[in-house]
Amino acid sequence: MQGVQHQVRLELTTSGNTSPLAIDISESTEVRIQRLISENPVVIFSRSSCCMCHVMKNLLHTIGVHPTVIELEEDEISGIPTNSAEDSGETPALFIGGTRVGGLESLVALHLSNKLVPLLVDVGALVVPLWV
Repeated sequence: MQGVQHQVRLELTTSGNTSPLAIDISESTEVRIQRLISENPVVIFSRSSCCMCHVMKNLLHTIGVHPTVIELEEDEISGIPTNSAEDSGETPALFIGGTRVGGLESLVALHLSNKLVPLLVDVGALVVPLWV
């Protein structure tokens, strides 16, 4: 399934919606974001105008991973969960297996250290053929 990208806008729905990306209006914003992160193996919080976000998506697509991409407006960026005080919560923000990996620099570091593919396999985002 080459070229498939999941882009998600956080929109309110009724609780009767059964889509895995549905957002129950009774959930707080933080709970909605945490649920999306925990239910999807790879999530990128992105801005359409961000060149680093574009590079991050292209790197993952090249490997064969099609992340869930959540495009944010400037005023929505503050809702991204952070790992520490130094982590500013800015985009791009990459989550793999429910854990914040960081931004583009962290993704490239994982890739260059040959740790990215095994991590993606572990969380079920990438399937390695048996003959490899």
